[in-house]
Amino acid sequence: MNLKTYINNVPNFPVEGILFRDITPLLKNVEAFKYVIRELGNHAIQTNAALIAGIESRGFLFGTTIAHSLDLPFVPIRKAGKLPGAILSEEYSLEYGTGQLDIHANALETGTRTYLIDDLLATGGTAVAATHLIETLGGTLAGAGFVIELNNLRGRNKLAKYDIKSLVSY
Repeated sequence: MNLKTYINNVPNFPVEGILFRDITPLLKNVEAFKYVIRELGNHAIQTNAALIAGIESRGFLFGTTIAHSLDLPFVPIRKAGKLPGAILSEEYSLEYGTGQLDIHANALETGTRTYLIDDLLATGGTAVAATHLIETLGGTLAGAGFVIELNNLRGRNKLAKYDIKSLVSY
């Protein structure tokens, strides 16, 4: 399936100079959405994942659906200030600024094989921060799945020791 036909390019969003990849048409197309869930779900199975973690917010859309389809638990990795209770935090760099991700301090048990989901792999900053959170809690990153990968930003290089799958490359 050619997923690029279901991804809109939005220039200068969220800031000047950034080309945003809008997945709204993909979410609206039942067959395209099923394809993403099936492909990334199969990859999660191949990595022997025991838990799915999704990065806020678009990682939740795919991650919860994949977790449900595989009968696996789901753990949200959220933006700063969105989780109650005891949390771990990790700061990271974006193409256009900085951010912070949080995870509940009791989100997973030591040794849990975790499959990370997000919609886009760009510079790798967000995925690396999420990976650090998973590993700090004692989890193992079994693999990661992304709908879109921006090859020229080389985020994959920062995750080279992990089993990574992306469905669309730009």
